[in-house]
Amino acid sequence: MAHLSPSFSATLRVRLEDKPGSFARLAGAIGAAGGLLGAIDLVRVEGTSKVRDVTVSAGDEDHLHRIAEAVRALDGVEVLRLSDRTFLMHLGGKIEIQSKIPLKTRDDLSMAYTPGVARISSAIADDRDSAWNLTIKQNTVAVVSDGTAVLGLGNIGPEAAMPVMEGKALLFKEFGGIDAWPICLATTDPDEIVAVCTALAPGFGGINLEDISAPRCFEIESRLDAALDIPVFHDDQHGTAIVALAALVNALEVVGKRLEDVSVVVTGVGAAGVATTEALLAAGARKIVGCDHEGTLYEGRPNLPPHKAAYAARTNPDRLACTSDEALAGADVYIGLSVPGAVSAEGIRSMAGGAIVFAMANPTPEVDPEAIHDAVAVVATGRSDYPNQINNVLAFPGVFRGALDVRASTITPEMKVAAARAIASVIPKDELGPEYVIPSVFNRDVTPRVAEAVAEAAEQAGVARHPRPHASSPEER
Repeated sequence: MAHLSPSFSATLRVRLEDKPGSFARLAGAIGAAGGLLGAIDLVRVEGTSKVRDVTVSAGDEDHLHRIAEAVRALDGVEVLRLSDRTFLMHLGGKIEIQSKIPLKTRDDLSMAYTPGVARISSAIADDRDSAWNLTIKQNTVAVVSDGTAVLGLGNIGPEAAMPVMEGKALLFKEFGGIDAWPICLATTDPDEIVAVCTALAPGFGGINLEDISAPRCFEIESRLDAALDIPVFHDDQHGTAIVALAALVNALEVVGKRLEDVSVVVTGVGAAGVATTEALLAAGARKIVGCDHEGTLYEGRPNLPPHKAAYAARTNPDRLACTSDEALAGADVYIGLSVPGAVSAEGIRSMAGGAIVFAMANPTPEVDPEAIHDAVAVVATGRSDYPNQINNVLAFPGVFRGALDVRASTITPEMKVAAARAIASVIPKDELGPEYVIPSVFNRDVTPRVAEAVAEAAEQAGVARHPRPHASSPEER
């Protein structure tokens, strides 16, 4: 049976005969169609009938419509309306701009806009750095995408990427108190993307690159980081890497192993795979083997593109040349950032005792967690319906919050490792367990702790231009 999810849920407005057993037949039809019955609300009574709103969850869009058809087929039941709850949430977009000041009198207008605003513009013209204090720059991030690698949908274009970027902006505000704005570009050319972001940079305190396909994402981020004096962060790379490292720190604590001693196999050497490997190396890992669909990457393997050749040069010290399943034999850690079926349950079962498996392909993991639960010590996925969800929202709000607080000019590897260790530290060691190695995305201790750690690491790295604030929550700021 398909996994039932609120992302495929709808409210059916139905008119039922007002007599015993009517609703029971409705509920039975929903259940027989494989749906999950949720909220039930009485809308109104109409003589011999009642109108109710009934919420159901399904496995996919077709399943949702099959449930509705099963209800329509019932005698004495009329479906008045089918409202897709996810589409309703997105009507008109999910974010808006709100004023922070009153604008009720001529005095208000003359200070907020002309003529008073000219004094502020003149002050910034005399001292460009004062824009950090006198504009929204100090707390604003651009969320930039070209729509080429959106979720699991691939290259769907900038308009279709907008709902995802709006969602990212919503998360920035909710978890980090940061004003973010989605900017979706009608170009996939790296030169043009770099030029646009460079031109936009004066109005923002940071740039979050999102859903840009590899290998272009590496070049774009690198060039922007070199050209700009504000943080540039490709979340598909570094957000994933930070949270995966945080979960691994705690998982290793659970199984009693050390990062510098374990052997790690990674499938998927795109944006997330490369960044996760870099984060593990920066944190002290010594033996990592990366795999693509043709097997292990090793120095000298023919026909490797530049980013994979660079990866191979930094990993696989024993130059293993084999399949991903074969590479798993005796390994301590498996990290999947690839596709379903990248490894088999049999391959996982060949790992060392106390094995750790992060199967993060979404929505279908590389290997079914239920097929390996008895063979490994810790399992994490990208899904919310299994324990230990690896979710980027644990990282990027706190990373940018800390970087903005000290006006960091860049985000260094040390800041990323500090963020990961801060996320890991949210769970007390005496509470760690196989099904609890990473905090919930709704744990409000995460962002302040990450922000403080990132700000401190920025100061130590010499990239901070402003002292750390004493306050640690958006409300206090």
